[in-house]
Amino acid sequence: MLKQEGYDLMGAAFEVYNVQGFGMAEEIYQQSLEIELGLRNIPFQSKADLQVTYKELPLTTVYRPDLLVFDEIVVELKAVKAIAAEHEAQLFNYLRISEKKIGYLINYGAAKELEWKRFAL
Repeated sequence: MLKQEGYDLMGAAFEVYNVQGFGMAEEIYQQSLEIELGLRNIPFQSKADLQVTYKELPLTTVYRPDLLVFDEIVVELKAVKAIAAEHEAQLFNYLRISEKKIGYLINYGAAKELEWKRFAL
């Protein structure tokens, strides 16, 4: 499910890591990945609002994942030493709320290599 799209996304993410390295602010990676996705003609939305509901009624709170790629893949970016359980929980919440099936957690903060995880609901 969405394997080629995920491969294309991660190709762009690896290119950003190769150019920018590690240790910068998350916003730098966000903007760089947006540029790289655009250069590769990969459709995405940045900080798209996900409506949160209770018993099918909208709450004023909205969630904003970093990226929605191919209108189907929820992407959360981090620039931390290592992915933690709370980062995974955050992505799962985004998947649940958006009713999307695939999510990627991408961490640019790891020193030796790009750290990433793919999640499928």
